[in-house]
Amino acid sequence: MILSDKKILEEIEKGTILIEPFRRECLGTNSYDVHLGKYLAAYTNRELDARQHNKIEEWKIPDEGFVLQPGTLYLGVTEEYTETHAHVPFLEGKSSAGRLGIFIHATAGKGDVGNCNTWTLEITVVMPIRIYAGMPVGQMIYFNVDGEIETSYKDKRNAKYNGRSVKPIESMMWKNKF
Repeated sequence: MILSDKKILEEIEKGTILIEPFRRECLGTNSYDVHLGKYLAAYTNRELDARQHNKIEEWKIPDEGFVLQPGTLYLGVTEEYTETHAHVPFLEGKSSAGRLGIFIHATAGKGDVGNCNTWTLEITVVMPIRIYAGMPVGQMIYFNVDGEIETSYKDKRNAKYNGRSVKPIESMMWKNKF
C-alpha cells in the first residue's frame, strides 16, 4: 500500500520518515515533491567500464541554469535529504519534467528501508533543455513493508551509498565481485 498524505505526516511525526528541508506545500495526496539540487556531474570518459571506478566531473548549476544535451548521462542530486526507517521509498519523475523530456533515473527508483541520504539522479533528456537548481523533478512515494527487516540499509556492511552527500555519487559497481 502507498502511504497517503496524512500517513506520511504521521510517519514524519513518529520519526520513521525524515525529509529535510520539509515544505508542507510539497506534500501531495500520496507523495512528496523533491527538487533538483545545485550540483551536477558527468563521467569524464565516453566509454565506461563496469569493473573500474569511472571518474566524474562535478559542477554547480549557475543561476541562469544549465542546458542538458541528449546522449549524455548526467548525475544530479535531490535538494532534499531523506531517511526512511520503516517503509520502502520510491522516487519517480514528475509528469511536468517528463513532458519536457527529462528522465531522472535509469533504473534506480527504489530505495531500501534504512536509506538515509540525498538521492542521486541519473538524468537523461530527449532534446536540449535548460534546467535550474531548485526545480521540482521528482516525487517520493512510500510503501508499507510486509514483515520484519533483518538488516536496514544504513546498517549493511557492504552498502555502497551510505553517508550524507549534497553532490551526486557516481556508480560504485566496481566494488562488487563479479
